[in-house]
Amino acid sequence: MHPYRSHTCGDLRLSDEGQTIRLSGWVHRVRDHGGVLFIDLRDHYGVTQCVVDPDSAAFKLAETVRSEWCIRIDGNVKKRTDETINPDLPTGDIEVFIREMEILGAAKELPLPVFGDLEYPEEVRLKYRFLDLRREKLHQNMILRSNVVRDLRDRMWNIGFNEFQTPIITASSPEGARDFLVPSRLHPGKFYALPQAPQQFKQLLMVSGFDKYFQIAPCFRDEDPRADRSPTDFYQLDMEMSFVTQQDVFDTIEPVIAGCFERFGNGRPVNRNWPQISYKDSALWYGTDKPDLRNPIKMEIVSEHFAGSGFAIFANLLEQPGTEIRAIPAPKGGSRKFCDRMNKFAQEQGLPGMGYIFWRANAEKVADEDFINRIASVHDDVIAESGGTPIDEGQKLSNIDVSLLVKMLQRLQENGNVSEAEALFSKYMEAAGPLAKNIGSERTEAIRKQLNLDIGDAVFFLGGKPKQFEPVAAKARVIIGEELGHTDKDRFEFAWIVDFPIYERDEETGEIDFSHNPFSMPQGGMEALEGDPLDVLGYQYDLACNGHELISGAIRNHKPEIMYKAFEIAGYPAEEVDRRFGGMVNAFQYGAPPHGGCAAGIDRMVMLMADEANIREVMLFPMNQKAEDLMMGAPSEPTSAQLRDLHLRLNLPDA
Repeated sequence: MHPYRSHTCGDLRLSDEGQTIRLSGWVHRVRDHGGVLFIDLRDHYGVTQCVVDPDSAAFKLAETVRSEWCIRIDGNVKKRTDETINPDLPTGDIEVFIREMEILGAAKELPLPVFGDLEYPEEVRLKYRFLDLRREKLHQNMILRSNVVRDLRDRMWNIGFNEFQTPIITASSPEGARDFLVPSRLHPGKFYALPQAPQQFKQLLMVSGFDKYFQIAPCFRDEDPRADRSPTDFYQLDMEMSFVTQQDVFDTIEPVIAGCFERFGNGRPVNRNWPQISYKDSALWYGTDKPDLRNPIKMEIVSEHFAGSGFAIFANLLEQPGTEIRAIPAPKGGSRKFCDRMNKFAQEQGLPGMGYIFWRANAEKVADEDFINRIASVHDDVIAESGGTPIDEGQKLSNIDVSLLVKMLQRLQENGNVSEAEALFSKYMEAAGPLAKNIGSERTEAIRKQLNLDIGDAVFFLGGKPKQFEPVAAKARVIIGEELGHTDKDRFEFAWIVDFPIYERDEETGEIDFSHNPFSMPQGGMEALEGDPLDVLGYQYDLACNGHELISGAIRNHKPEIMYKAFEIAGYPAEEVDRRFGGMVNAFQYGAPPHGGCAAGIDRMVMLMADEANIREVMLFPMNQKAEDLMMGAPSEPTSAQLRDLHLRLNLPDA
C-alpha cells in the first residue's frame, strides 16, 4: 500500500464497503459521542467521516489530535446506518473505522478557525494565508480560478491563437501607472522595470508575423489598492491579432469571455448582445466608463430647465463655461425620507448636497363623478389586469391605490388620450421638495415629462463641471438602483465602451497628455492630429461588466510618422520616443501590419464569477491595503551588501 494513501478523502463510496484503505489529510473537526470519537478527515478532494472507539489500538493516539493536525489513518470502510447518512457529502453513505493512525504534522493553537465561515480580521487572514486557504469557500475560489484560466487557455488555442511568453524584466513604459523599478548590478545607475503589461512585446510579435498571440500574463503596477484592484500585480488574458479592425477584435473575444462566464458563473444569465456605448455617452448616462447595466437608470442633462430659474445656485452656475445640470431619475424614490438620505450621501462625498424633486398624490383632492367618468373607458380593463378594487363615486383619491391609478392614466395615454391623461395627472399629483418651489410648476412639469416620471417617483440633481461631479453621480446612481430595487443582481451584463479620447488636459498645468493607451491609432489617422487634440478619438475600447472594467484594448498605431506626431502632441519629442520605445519604433519601419488586441483581467473575472466583493478573495497570496505581504514580510529592508552590489544609497524621508 502507498505510504500515505490508497484513496483521497473524496473517493470512497458505498461500493467500497468492506475494503481496507489508507487516508491522509487534515482533521477538520473531532466529535466525542459517549467515548466514541468521530474525526472528519479533509484533503483537497473532500471529507470522509472516520470513527474510532476504545477497542481500537489507535484510540489513545486519536484522543490527542486536534483540528488541523495532519494525520494518516488505516481502516475499514463501513456502511453508515440509515439515520446517520449525510446526503450533503459525496462520501456520506460510508464511514471508516480506524485501525491505525500516524501523526504526520501536529498543529499549534490556531490563530483563526478553518472549520465554519466566521469572519476574521483581514490582517490575521493574510498573515496566516496558508490556513485561510484551507477554508472551504476560499479553497473553492482558487479552484474556480484555476479552472477559469484553463478554460480561457483552451478557448484561445481552439480559435487558432498561439501562446507565447514575453519578458518579465524590461524597460519602463508609460501605461498609466507607476512602474516597479529593478536596479541593475551590471549597469550601475540604470534600472529595469517589471512590465505593466506585455504591450510592446505583443506588438513586436505581430511585426514578427505570428498573427495571433495570447498569454496568461503577469502584470506589475505600483498602484493604490482598492476592492477590485491589487496594489502590486495581477494576471490578464493578453491577446493581439494582425490585419484586424476593432469589430474583428470584439467578434473574437466576445464568445471567449461569454462562454467562460456561462460555464463558471453559477447559472446566472449572461447577456450575449453586447452594446457599444461611446465614452461620451457612458459618462453622461452613467457617470463612469464602466457602467453597471443591470441598473436601467440613465442620467440626463436638464440645464435648460434651470437656466434663468428661481434656483439661484444652479442658475448662476450655468453662467460659467463648461458647466451643466444633470438629473438622476429615481423611480419609486418619491419619499422625503429617501430624498433626504440621498442628500446626506452627497454631503458625505464632499458636495454641498444634492437637490431633488419628488411627486406624490395630493391627498387634499377628491375624486368626483366627472373624474370617474373620464377614466371609465379603461377602468374595467385595468381593474381586471391588476386585481384591484372598483372605485366608487365620491371616493377620495387619497384612498385609491396609487399604482392602479397610474396604470389607468397610462392606459389613457396608450389609447391616444394624451392630453386628457396629462390633465388628470396634473390634477392628482403634486411636486414636492425645495427645488420644485424655487423653479415653479411649469419647469418642474417639463422635467417630469422629459424624464418620464410619475407619482411616487423622484429625481436628483447635480451641477458643475461634469468631471468634478460625475464620480459622485455614478455612486448615487448605483445606490438609487440598489435601494429602490431596480438593479437585477442575478445576471451578467456586458457592454463595450468605445471612442475614448486620446488626450486630456491637466487642469492644474494646462498641458496635454495621453488619457488612455498611448499606442492607440487615432480615428482619422494623421489628419485627425492636425486639429484640436481634445477632439481626437482613438480606436480604444473597454469592456464593462456589472460595474467593473474587465477588458481594455485598442487598434494600435503602427505607422511611425503618426506615432511620432501623437507623442509630440503629448509633449514627447522624437528623441524621447526613440529613447523609450526605440525597439518598437524601429520595428515599425520594416513592414508593420495593422494590428490590435486587448487584455482581460482574470482576477476581476473570477471575482465576479465567485460573487466576491474584494479581489483579494480570489488571489492566492495577495498584499494588504498597504501593499505589504504580511506572511512573507515584504517589502523588506535590503542589507548593506545588497546595496553595495547595486551601487545604491538610501535617501529616506524624515520620519
